[in-house]
Amino acid sequence: MRVVVQRSKEARVEVDDKTVGEIKQGLVLLVGFRHEDTEADLKWMAEKVVNLRIFEDEDGKMNLSLLDAGGQILSISQFTLYGDCRKGRRPNFMAAARPEQAERLYDQFNEALRGLGVEVQTGRFGAMMDVTLTNWGPVTLVIDSEQRGA
Repeated sequence: MRVVVQRSKEARVEVDDKTVGEIKQGLVLLVGFRHEDTEADLKWMAEKVVNLRIFEDEDGKMNLSLLDAGGQILSISQFTLYGDCRKGRRPNFMAAARPEQAERLYDQFNEALRGLGVEVQTGRFGAMMDVTLTNWGPVTLVIDSEQRGA
C-alpha cells in the first residue's frame, strides 16, 4: 500500500463536473494498493496517517497530528502510484491490485480512518476525477506499507 500525503488548506474532487468530495483544512491522500496488501497494512497506514505530526503548533513547529488539529481527509484512489517506469516509455501497472481487490481495500481503508475519529470524504473509485487542492507548506510525504518497521 502506498499513500501520498499532502497537507492542504482546502481540497475537492469532481466527477463529471460535480463535486463528490470536499474538505477544508486537512490531508489529501492519494491511495494505491498492490496485490499483496492485507488488512494489517490498512490498519497500520490509517494509524500512521492520522498520527503524523505535520501540522504546526502555536510555536510554528510541526508537532500536531491531524487528530490534534481537527482536520479532515480527502481520500482519492490512484492505482498509478504503482506504475513502473523503469523500462520503455509507457508505465507498467502489473504491481497494482486488480480493480475489484483495490476497491474493497480502499473502502476498508476509509472505514479504518473513520474509525479513528476522522471525517473522510472520497472521490469515486475508478472514475476520471479532477482533484483541486491548496497544498499547505507545501508538505508532501510518501508512505509505503512495505517499509513499515524498517
